Amino acid sequence: MSKRNGASNIHTVTSNDPPFLFHRGEGYTKHKLPVGCEVIYPNEPLDPVPNRRAAVEHAIDHPLGDDPLDAQLKPGMKVTIAFDDVSLPLPRMAAPDVRQTVIEILLERLDRAGVTDIELVCAICLHRRCTPAELKHFVGPRVFKRFWPDHLRNHDAEDPDNKIDLGTTEEGEVVELNRSAVESDLLIYVNINLVTMDGGHKSVPVGLATYRSVSHHHNACMLLHESSYMDPPNSAFHRSCERMGEVVKKHVKIFTIETTLNGDLFSSLLGFLQKRERDWGMLDHLNYHGSRVGLSLLPAGLRRKAYTALPAPYGMTGAHAGDTELVHCETLKNVDLQHEVKVPEQSDVVLVGLPSIGPYNIDAALNPILVRCLSAGYFFNFYRNKPLVRKGGVMIVDHTLDDTFTMQQHTAYHDFYHKLLPQTTDPRELEKKFEKSYAENERYIDMYRNGHAYHGVHPFYMWYWGAHGMAHIGQVIAINPTNKEAARRIGFEVARSMDEALGMAEDVVGANAKISYFHCPPVMMCSLPA
Repeated sequence: MSKRNGASNIHTVTSNDPPFLFHRGEGYTKHKLPVGCEVIYPNEPLDPVPNRRAAVEHAIDHPLGDDPLDAQLKPGMKVTIAFDDVSLPLPRMAAPDVRQTVIEILLERLDRAGVTDIELVCAICLHRRCTPAELKHFVGPRVFKRFWPDHLRNHDAEDPDNKIDLGTTEEGEVVELNRSAVESDLLIYVNINLVTMDGGHKSVPVGLATYRSVSHHHNACMLLHESSYMDPPNSAFHRSCERMGEVVKKHVKIFTIETTLNGDLFSSLLGFLQKRERDWGMLDHLNYHGSRVGLSLLPAGLRRKAYTALPAPYGMTGAHAGDTELVHCETLKNVDLQHEVKVPEQSDVVLVGLPSIGPYNIDAALNPILVRCLSAGYFFNFYRNKPLVRKGGVMIVDHTLDDTFTMQQHTAYHDFYHKLLPQTTDPRELEKKFEKSYAENERYIDMYRNGHAYHGVHPFYMWYWGAHGMAHIGQVIAINPTNKEAARRIGFEVARSMDEALGMAEDVVGANAKISYFHCPPVMMCSLPA
């Protein structure tokens, strides 16, 4: 499996280099970078397994720390198959989705064993409900036709009749879970691991949990002091999930299936997004200009659809099944093979081109709160040992950044932004004064349960998600945002151009600053010396 095709991940900019591509919302742009700036590229996509189905079947028949699945099945038992929601993977996967492959194999085994009491549950936690079309894409048309709507559904964290308290951890964390899954004779979890934060005990104890349970690790105190939730061995967030997982294991028999994907994110038409600029051919330049101009001419709604229209041709790089901890250990090794990039030292200034593709805005605008979360939360946290940007350094973000909200999904976000942020931006104050009222708001709960809206507490969590990054970084600068007030409300400074932003950064970190461009997506994890 080739990671780099012989090329270094880090390129030092020279005067002969062309301008470098940056994602910018629902489009792209280019910037000429200063000589000496280091451009950090992700690894080349790993080779996929030659036969996806065979790899999944082998994992099921040779599980880690558990009996083969067939040996655990018998007529009359109740089985629940839970699976990841629309937040994974990003961008969406070309059909057939890995979840479809795994679930079809599982159903063949269950049918052969005479198991008829089967439920399929999408583990949305407090995310928005997946649409029928999205569920159909995950499980495939045959499975959808067989189970929808009576035995294929979204988890409902607010259903009073379908949640059960399993007790508390040694730290007093309440573990409250989907009753149907708990009362099954076997719970099978089908996971897609795109980044190191996914999977393990973040699947069942979070994906099938309630606000009461999730609030123990999705809170201001935890996330303000979180070293990096992308580095599970050093993450207090993951320790909390693991403690909850131990409680769940006492009550629920779980068979975990985790899959990993390569970094093949873009179709051939968008192949230029996955190449280094100096390697572009004539066709890449034509596709870049055609795509950029075409997107810019579309009205916002159509541009959003066009921007995400082409699914990703991911390849599956591995599958493991069995005991959750043992499986996840192997999964993380596969994820690291694809994403880990060695970086020798921190930078004073880190540049980021931010796409409008995030886990919480599928078919929706990337509103200002999610821009903050994606940059100071996710992109900042793609590190191991130490952040790419030093303490007190600067992050420069290129994104269109306006105050658009897709109300069907983000009503609570809209209210949080317009009503709460003008009062305070302090995560602890927001949590203390307002979180409970939003979490228990009947209107938001109804929109979550019966519409396709994120739970009322979700904007709080996404604000906390970026809290550690914002506290660590000395200044975040947005390049030419559409709405300057939106940028400032989320704590960003504003520059008219890359050159002006670099000048502003120099005022913070001094002259002769070390500058790095985090050339992403595809995703990468910067591993720095401890």
